[in-house]
Amino acid sequence: MIFAYPNKMTKIDQISFTLPSAGARIPPAAFILTGAVTVIGSNSLVLAPIAPEVAAAFGVSVQRVMVASAGFGLGTAASALFLARFIDRFGAWRLLRVAFVALAIALVGSAIAPTADFLTFAQMIAGLAAGVALPAIYSSAALVAPAGRENETIGIVLTGWTLSMVTGVSLSALLADIVHWRAVYGCVGMLAVAASLALMLNGQRDTRSADAAMQPFAALAIPGVVPLLAACGAFMGAFYGAYAYIGDHTVNALGRPVSYNGILALLYGLGFGGAAFLDRLMQRHEARKLLPLAFGAVACIYALMAVLSGSFAAIALCVVIWGIANHFGLNLLIVRLTAIDPSRRGAIMGLNSTVTYLAAFAGTLAFGPVYAQAGFAAAATLAGVLMLFSIMMTWR
Repeated sequence: MIFAYPNKMTKIDQISFTLPSAGARIPPAAFILTGAVTVIGSNSLVLAPIAPEVAAAFGVSVQRVMVASAGFGLGTAASALFLARFIDRFGAWRLLRVAFVALAIALVGSAIAPTADFLTFAQMIAGLAAGVALPAIYSSAALVAPAGRENETIGIVLTGWTLSMVTGVSLSALLADIVHWRAVYGCVGMLAVAASLALMLNGQRDTRSADAAMQPFAALAIPGVVPLLAACGAFMGAFYGAYAYIGDHTVNALGRPVSYNGILALLYGLGFGGAAFLDRLMQRHEARKLLPLAFGAVACIYALMAVLSGSFAAIALCVVIWGIANHFGLNLLIVRLTAIDPSRRGAIMGLNSTVTYLAAFAGTLAFGPVYAQAGFAAAATLAGVLMLFSIMMTWR
């Protein structure tokens, strides 16, 4: 076990507990990585709001169009498992640049797709690129972070998910109405091109490793990886399971219009992004001790959602706090995973992305029958139970 000697801090705790350096500044590369996350997050979110327009253009059902979204998730999970391990061999920045060129091409292909099948194929290619890019981004964030400011640097990079949620969800439908749904992918594609240029010109260089790339599951043998990945799976399964059905609960159980779901997405994004301003405070404490507390806070929020599920105002308030707590949980989880073994950081983060996307699929699927039979309160309760498992895994 990684914590066999409780009176001594391990490598991971030493890295996470370093006090901030007075003169250290967050490097510009961190903000480039934030933009890269924004592009990937935007692509993963924009299809749902414009799916009716895409379906009408292709003459198919909305369900058929959403197969492209599933293709993106499947491609991301497969790539993160089988390709991300080469990050340690060839370098995070090098593979990140290659991945973003592929992502830009896939997004252009999505914009000019003549059929739904072509769109699905293009999104699968985008997923393959994202599966390498996301672990490379997280690895690079840990690499460029000034000593003592790892939490804050990774927190800034994670705000890319907020930007994609707030802008991607809200602007994609508007752009589709005013111009065309193809303009949505065209804009995201241009952002990917801009990010590719920024990555190529930022001057960051990698030191290539002489070691062979790890086998896809070899990183599981590194002490501490399995418990954290198990915690990640429960954490992400709880989030995606609850988030998938909170919108339907708002409309069908609370009688609110569909536009209120946009309000919830905005509130969650503001909470998630706003928490980045508090990341520096976490740096003063060990990530090992804070992570179970962050997961405990998320569990309490799910309990509140279950109790207060009959009030939209209460749910809206919970969603803001949910975003804040999830930011801390995800930040601390990435800090711990990237610090376990820096020489195998790419392989570890590849497994993390694989677990995340598999948990998204499994959580959405498993929560469906629970929600259909017993409502959102039961789904929120199940999410809280999953968080108890995450607490157990990280408490060790």
